[in-house]
Amino acid sequence: MFLALYIVIGVVSLLILLIFMKFFGLWFRALLSGATVQMNRIIGMWIRKVNARQIVDSRIMLIKGGLATESDLLETHFLAGGNVINVSKALIAANKAHLDLPFSKAAAIDLAGRDVLDAVKTCVNPKVIDCPNPSKGKLTIDAVAKDGIQLKAKARVTVRTNIERLIGGATEETIIARVGEGIVTTIGSALTYKDVLENPDNISKTVLSKGLDAGTAFEILSIDIADVDVGSNVGAKLQADQAEADVRRFQAVAEQRRAAAKAREAEMMADIQENRAKVVLAEVEIPQAMAESFRKGNLGIMDYYRMKNIQADTSMRQSISGEESKEPKGRK
Repeated sequence: MFLALYIVIGVVSLLILLIFMKFFGLWFRALLSGATVQMNRIIGMWIRKVNARQIVDSRIMLIKGGLATESDLLETHFLAGGNVINVSKALIAANKAHLDLPFSKAAAIDLAGRDVLDAVKTCVNPKVIDCPNPSKGKLTIDAVAKDGIQLKAKARVTVRTNIERLIGGATEETIIARVGEGIVTTIGSALTYKDVLENPDNISKTVLSKGLDAGTAFEILSIDIADVDVGSNVGAKLQADQAEADVRRFQAVAEQRRAAAKAREAEMMADIQENRAKVVLAEVEIPQAMAESFRKGNLGIMDYYRMKNIQADTSMRQSISGEESKEPKGRK
């Protein structure tokens, strides 16, 4: 019984010794750095599956940077899925730059998915944003002046992070979209493209005066027009396209009228044939009427011969007049 007790005590002591040896270096490093973390807390982090090395390193950085931060806050942020090392570096950078950035706000920014360290760096050292973004595949902002000439512009926007509006503020894409919209509006309101080429700084002044950084996580410091190129004559092209469309429309109308005329001509030819048929039918009835007149005594034989002579004379005169009308043409 005593042997079993001794064995249990020995095993427990060995486990305690192994655990102590496992975390002794971490505890001793924190002790020497002035950022003491109790051994039981380190063991508790291990049990709670918290990366004790990150917590200790972050606490050492903060203490050395002049920021006394309890390990409980760091452990809580780690369990929430935050980047403890990144937040600690951001707090130290903000403290050196005399920026008001408490741990709670830095942790909230980090948990919101923003790079808090990059935000602090941008707040201290403003960065330049290309407008439009070349990574999106578009290299210029195209706009058309009132005279129909297309201009292609490139802009560079210098921004600084606004820590107060970083949570819930719009990102760089919003800045690029707003600046692009302002450039298109400014060029579109110019009377001629020459006005824009003579004073490209008017674009930046007009766009900057619109307060495009409202509701964003940045503060626009300047908008510089990097390049303005002349594109195609969009107005002339549109007029040519409109003229071509009008020609096609008129051709369609003319074709419609021609088809209607052909249909009408076909109808008239049908009417002519119908009338000719009626004439033929009427001529067929003439001999019958003459025979009937002979039978009834209304027409005599001399009257018939006299009518035939008149018809013959009429045919002769028509033939003679036709020959005389053809003689001048032959002489010519």
